[in-house]
Amino acid sequence: MTTSTTTATTTRELTVRGIVLGGIITLVFTAANVYLGLKVGLTFATAIPAAVISMAILRRIGGTSVQENNIVQTIASAAGTLAAIIFVLPGLIMIGWWQDFPYWTTVALCAIGGTLGVMYSVPLRRALVTGSDLPYPEGVAAAEVLKVGTGTEGDADQNARGLKIILKGALVAVAFNILGALKLASTEVTKAVRIGSGGTAFSASLSLALIGVGHLVGLTVGVAMLVGLAIAWLVLVPIFTSGDVSGAAVADVVDKTFTSDVRFVGAGTIAVAAIWTLLRILAPIARGIREASASARARRQGDTVDITERDLPITIVGGTIVLSLLPIGLLLWTFLNGTTIGGSTALTILVSLVFVLLIGAVIAAVCGYMAGLIGSSNSPISGVGIVVVLVASLLMVVVHGRDGDAHQVTSLVAYTLFVTAVVFSIATISNDNLQDLKTGQLVGATPWKQQAALVVGVVFGSIVIAPVLNLLNSAFGFQGAPGAGDNALAAPQASLISALAKGVFGGDLEWGYLGLGAAIGVVVIIVDEVLTRRSRFNLPPLAVGMGLYLPMALSLLIPIGAILGHLYDRWADRRNDPEHAKRLGVLMATGLIVGDSLFGVVYAGIVAGSGKDSPLAIVGEGFTSWANGIGMIVFVAAIGWLYSSTRGTVRNEERITADRTG
Repeated sequence: MTTSTTTATTTRELTVRGIVLGGIITLVFTAANVYLGLKVGLTFATAIPAAVISMAILRRIGGTSVQENNIVQTIASAAGTLAAIIFVLPGLIMIGWWQDFPYWTTVALCAIGGTLGVMYSVPLRRALVTGSDLPYPEGVAAAEVLKVGTGTEGDADQNARGLKIILKGALVAVAFNILGALKLASTEVTKAVRIGSGGTAFSASLSLALIGVGHLVGLTVGVAMLVGLAIAWLVLVPIFTSGDVSGAAVADVVDKTFTSDVRFVGAGTIAVAAIWTLLRILAPIARGIREASASARARRQGDTVDITERDLPITIVGGTIVLSLLPIGLLLWTFLNGTTIGGSTALTILVSLVFVLLIGAVIAAVCGYMAGLIGSSNSPISGVGIVVVLVASLLMVVVHGRDGDAHQVTSLVAYTLFVTAVVFSIATISNDNLQDLKTGQLVGATPWKQQAALVVGVVFGSIVIAPVLNLLNSAFGFQGAPGAGDNALAAPQASLISALAKGVFGGDLEWGYLGLGAAIGVVVIIVDEVLTRRSRFNLPPLAVGMGLYLPMALSLLIPIGAILGHLYDRWADRRNDPEHAKRLGVLMATGLIVGDSLFGVVYAGIVAGSGKDSPLAIVGEGFTSWANGIGMIVFVAAIGWLYSSTRGTVRNEERITADRTG
């Protein structure tokens, strides 16, 4: 426990204007993310755009601080993560259980589950943030934006140069995204190839933000993801497609095989790696709980505890978790009343509550760890959803069996999806909260104020999810749902998760793929343990699982960014001030993430306003081959120029310093 005799801080932090501003941003960003996630298949990170908007507005009003701006981004970050509930809830429409999304039921589910996610992550802060060397790329990037933007890091000249580097990276990222939106340059390239009697594909999402994330996560995580990617695309896909490819069908077969088979292998690897990771962090978590309790006791006894060590009191955390089981139980009871599941309502609800309580805690820790590895935006949260729905379905099979008629099976599938949605809300918020707390640690924020702010963000976000879902359901519908039309939204994650629940109750799920993934996970864990004990290298099992599970378009760019960042850092080690040189590299990578995120916000508004998937396109499909070449050339040139320019800035600073001292 850290104590201090200093007086309490008077810095602006948790203010009414910050809450109002953060709430407004959350409402807008949540609606945009739900819309984009279901219609176009993409979402945007919200924390950094919120920080930029907050600094622009509050600086104009005056009297702001880096901590107050941090609160605004903390509230608004809920928008990007809570919107991930779209990976589960549309499944209830697809199976024909709901015709629309009941407003208050949806609000309560998201708000209660999200609040639980905040509470579960409170004791994780000490274990996974302050007591860990996890990179938290997006949390670090947000902190750099806040520090440079408010002038709290270094002298005025250094801040000016740092801000210039961020702006340079952001503008390059925005310019490239504009080319992509105009369809003049491809933002993803892919090529399917035959390997023997099978096939595979090579693809890359030309996202400068992913290069920035890779730079920040470091070489260890990047290499581990590359190992997972190689297992998936150079081993499993060619084997699974053997004998199935012919001519132009290679791309379709490969894509279907990865989606329906290989991703389940990845989910199995993630499940085993998650269990192992949890076992390894149990001791730090327990220590964090003890330290949080000691801090709370010290404050009650009149001792002054440093503001950076003040979490929400553990009694409030525990009380909120226990009390939340009452409204969750009521939601489950209300849901069960509309089903044909009878005779064991009390047992079903009791098992479900224990499941939410225990699995929620496990998932919170695992998702927080994944966010620390590669960032909350890139975490394979749908893979976590796969594990959750499988465990929930198996529990319901134990309670109710598989012998019911078709309508009872549908009822069990619907109920399982509903329970999964509660746990998924916990997962999405805990995936984000630790990222925010890392930002707070770096800017000297008060943890309990951030934790309270995120609860506010959860409530604001919950308010708008149901109306947007209903709007999309009435306008388009969802593929596979009764009466769905040609323009129905695919919602692939929700379709997959609902299909898994059906597969468990129908007894026709391919457990072999999950078992293979689990076996791969065990092997990776053994290799990691050997490497850790006998060398300075290691192979994080969760990162390998992510490389297996995520599409190559995402998982390839992060390792490339990690390699580029490693090469830059090796160059920086030879400079006069290595740490400052490395920080300028971090600022450049931050700029890439900032630019991508800000463009995502603007593009979301354009898509929503036009109702078109590609509203800015000025060329047709016939330009695709040219766009692929242009995209690759511009992408590589942009990265090369940014790294060269950053190194030039370092050299110029060294010359300026030499002139001053000479």
